[in-house]
Amino acid sequence: MSNLNPAIARVTERIVVRSEESRRRYLDLMDREADKHGGREFLSCSNLAHGFAAALEDKDSIATSRGPNLAIVTAYNDMLSAHQPYGRYPEQMKLYAREAGATAQVAGGVPAMCDGVTQGQDSMELSLFSRDTIALSTAVALSHAMFDGMALLGICDKIVPGLMIGALRFGHLPAVFVPSGPMPSGIANKEKQKVRQLYAEGKVGRAELLASESASYHSPGTCTFYGTANSNQMMMELMGLHVPGAAFVPPNTPLRQALTRAAVHRLAAMGRGSDDYRPMARVVDEKAIVNACVGLLATGGSTNHAIHLPAMARAAGVLLDWEDLDALSAVVPLIARVYPNGAGDVNHFHAAGGMGFVIRELLGAGLAHADILTVSEGGMAAYAEEPILDGDTLQWRPAPAESGDSTMLAPIASPYMPDGGMRLVQGNLGRGTFKTSAVDPSRWTIEAPARVFERQEEVIDAFKAGQLDRDVIVVVRFQGPRANGMPELHKLTPPLGVLQDRGHRVALVTDGRMSGASGKVPAAIHITPEALGGGPLAFLRDGDVIRLCAEKGSLDVLTDLADREPASPSESLSGMGRELFAMFRHFAGGAEQGGSAMLEEAGL
Repeated sequence: MSNLNPAIARVTERIVVRSEESRRRYLDLMDREADKHGGREFLSCSNLAHGFAAALEDKDSIATSRGPNLAIVTAYNDMLSAHQPYGRYPEQMKLYAREAGATAQVAGGVPAMCDGVTQGQDSMELSLFSRDTIALSTAVALSHAMFDGMALLGICDKIVPGLMIGALRFGHLPAVFVPSGPMPSGIANKEKQKVRQLYAEGKVGRAELLASESASYHSPGTCTFYGTANSNQMMMELMGLHVPGAAFVPPNTPLRQALTRAAVHRLAAMGRGSDDYRPMARVVDEKAIVNACVGLLATGGSTNHAIHLPAMARAAGVLLDWEDLDALSAVVPLIARVYPNGAGDVNHFHAAGGMGFVIRELLGAGLAHADILTVSEGGMAAYAEEPILDGDTLQWRPAPAESGDSTMLAPIASPYMPDGGMRLVQGNLGRGTFKTSAVDPSRWTIEAPARVFERQEEVIDAFKAGQLDRDVIVVVRFQGPRANGMPELHKLTPPLGVLQDRGHRVALVTDGRMSGASGKVPAAIHITPEALGGGPLAFLRDGDVIRLCAEKGSLDVLTDLADREPASPSESLSGMGRELFAMFRHFAGGAEQGGSAMLEEAGL
């Protein structure tokens, strides 16, 4: 691409050089897998008979390899609102496959954990590791080697990264992600936030809070705030793994059904035996990973992807670190404000121009790679269009030339912020992530005494007792991958928001995660090295003065810790199945490497 921004080019080249050996190993493996498992001829007759025994009218087609056989890997369950629409997808997709001269089978299901249900509960400590469980489940599903393509059905926080990691190890096959779309908008986000803070202050009761939450999360479809789930959908567009424009079309609509049909038809056309072979291993390369990072920064997406992106990249032999994200953030302007970074949700974002507008702006400014291999025959340029139905015919048209809502979408020429708002902070307390896009610039630097906790419940108790009613930096340690699985600490947002609204200078420092939709309180999260094992946070005590500065990218304690012994975690992790994940904790890598035991032990 001739007009590629020089900084984007430099970061991309740095990743290419760093990844040269690991990427070569990965592509060599995928070439060997294509030669060995590129068809079903290597399977014995007994293997094959078992594989199509229940295929009914598709038996003969699969047995004779009359056309490609597509694997459906689904994260369906009907408790998780985002995935409830997937219930009927397989039977529809089998019909669409037959239209294209192909067949489709449900290769397997993967778990789909709802962080909204588990926030603040013991089970949240399984959340990050559910990503690796999903990757392993994806691998098991695909290991039957009956398939010529992968249709990946997943939306939410860990599900898309897990599906991606697992599918990439079968990257000799083409792949398409098939979304289901967001639920209709509920009550205004400011009203929801207000009720949460009133509840934290004890001014409304549980009944009022439940009524508010139920009016926010109220029907099938993805939650409409711009957290990790919707950031996933944005990234799949910028990596070229969706049918163009599929991300935010509502479920159970004719357009959504037409896009699912188009995805199946496209997958059937991309197999190794076709004239348009597009293996996933070649689609997901260094440039595609950079595009995902750029999209995350331009739209103010989830901080969780500072962990998931390095993990997904590793599965493709690509080595990404936080300095890459920080360098990209310095040159990628913020052009979207979606709640919690703005007032409107993803439905408003989509109506204002959505992904087509964003991608056109990024490509036009040379901030994204246009020359990547995509699911679409039209390449990355096709993702700057939006899908419509003309009668029963699916078509695409150019995205709107201008934003439909200047408070939600802005052109590159006049962005909301000159940078992407996800900054690396580092110093004598380690390295972490600070999401500036949701925080008022007057609060980008906080210097205050620390109050040190080991559990978020302790923070809430201290808040209720009035012990935090002052300038304070709340430190919550032993929340890293090896300590307890790195849960999100979303319950801290309302009380810290109350303290900030009272005029105090407050911040959070933790080796855990916040919600991917972290809000207005300054926070240095994902601190690595984590406290367990002697990371600097383990040496802190109440009253130590900490200085956190997003402007300078610094995170330091101003007290000499040299003569101290590190604290040790006090809690034993059992119950809610946490004991079964002990090996995941024990072997987990650092947050900057993706927090994965599976990838660490595989040498990826």
